[in-house]
Amino acid sequence: MNILNLSTYSTHIKIVGLIAIVISIAAWSTDLLGIVYVCPYCRVQRSVIGLLGLLLVTPVVTHWVGKYFALVIGFFGATVAANQHFMGWKKISAGTFEFKDNLLVDPFILSAFALTGIIGLTYLAVTAAKLPAKIV
Repeated sequence: MNILNLSTYSTHIKIVGLIAIVISIAAWSTDLLGIVYVCPYCRVQRSVIGLLGLLLVTPVVTHWVGKYFALVIGFFGATVAANQHFMGWKKISAGTFEFKDNLLVDPFILSAFALTGIIGLTYLAVTAAKLPAKIV
């Protein structure tokens, strides 16, 4: 399995979807347990990652309705992540940017990962193809 090969992710789309769901659940757990501060941007991003993951593990991802749903929520999530990330770049330009003491909960870093993940999950959903029937 070559992690730098795109076909690896397309072939194992359900595993990618399950990983996205686990990431979403873990992120929501940190929020609900009060480990991180309440952030509407983060909540949208973790919800979109979970919804895209759910979509990837179901057969509806190969139907045009599933692909359209992935595009709508994916673009919404990517827009929110890009806006949050750009706020960090605005602070860098103004000279007021500082990383959080705990880099694991830094919104600048997390929004970059969320943006990358959401775009990747959306791409996988849109390009998902029906698997051919197995011949015995």
